[in-house]
Amino acid sequence: MPTREMNALVKTRPEPGASLDRRPRPPVGPNDVLVAVQAASICGTDLHIYSWDPVMRERIHPPMIFGHEFCGTVEEVGSEVEAIQPGQFVSAEMHVACGHCLQCRLGQQHVCQKLEIIGIDRDGCFAQYVKIPASNILPIDPSIPRDYAAVLDPLGNAVHTVLAGEIAGQRVAVVGCGPIGLMAIQVAKACGASAVYGIEVKPERLKLAERVGADGVFNPRESDVVAAVREATRGDGADVVLEMSGNPQGVQQAFKMLRAGGRLSLLGLPPEPVTLDLVPDIIFKGATVQGIYGRRMYDTWYRMLSLLKAGALDLDPLISERLPLERYHQAFDLLRKGQASKILLYPNGIPR
Repeated sequence: MPTREMNALVKTRPEPGASLDRRPRPPVGPNDVLVAVQAASICGTDLHIYSWDPVMRERIHPPMIFGHEFCGTVEEVGSEVEAIQPGQFVSAEMHVACGHCLQCRLGQQHVCQKLEIIGIDRDGCFAQYVKIPASNILPIDPSIPRDYAAVLDPLGNAVHTVLAGEIAGQRVAVVGCGPIGLMAIQVAKACGASAVYGIEVKPERLKLAERVGADGVFNPRESDVVAAVREATRGDGADVVLEMSGNPQGVQQAFKMLRAGGRLSLLGLPPEPVTLDLVPDIIFKGATVQGIYGRRMYDTWYRMLSLLKAGALDLDPLISERLPLERYHQAFDLLRKGQASKILLYPNGIPR
């Protein structure tokens, strides 16, 4: 008889750290899918959970298995599941919408009033197995590399942000070149942006931005990035600004570097309120300002899967380490010190 237990990384107590424990395999309901996790990626949110930062203390209720970026192979399906079969290579949208609120009925499930997130509100994917509602499962084309399939959640954030408005022929500034910002640079270029500029304070990330295709990179600690973007755009300012940093000063600079009539899409989450001068920065500019959350279900998924299948994106430079789940201490330590971009964990062992 196969064991009904599994290894899982558990936030056991409301304090820094986590534990690798034995837990029961999740029971599969009639509309559920059980996935054997091949690779799971660590997100900035996971680092907040692991470090027990204030931003997560009201949301997380230990003990729970965390993690929400993954890919794997279907192990078992519920009795009423027809579209998904055991053995399929899949990932999943980890935002679970209620399906009944106003937003869901208007096709805006990504901002559902009762939204739950697997890995935050329910047990997640830092385990050998994870249970997902069948409606949230996305089959992955075999041509898409396994490690790319493990980072579809943040890639979806990037695709949603970039494609929230016109992008072909546009001059784009990406403020914050963490993993999602770096993905956004590639997506913007793949979708026809005429030029993309990266703004970031960490030199190693600026190098990565150039490596993935940025036409210019600027460090706010070394120069006036608003002036630099204006100079690069012949005095106009960027047609599109994608704010990925969540840094209050970065947000303010993003509004300043946007051209009159341009689009600013905000994905980064500032830790505190941000002061804006509405008259010159938004009203007199006629600016379009968008809040971006999650991914559009499931329009964003099909767009990014098409980009990956076409070979339009190279995500290899973003993956810093590949470690077995047992070495989670090392993974989180590297991220805490800023010495890695994306780290993949392998709950069922690193494939040869």
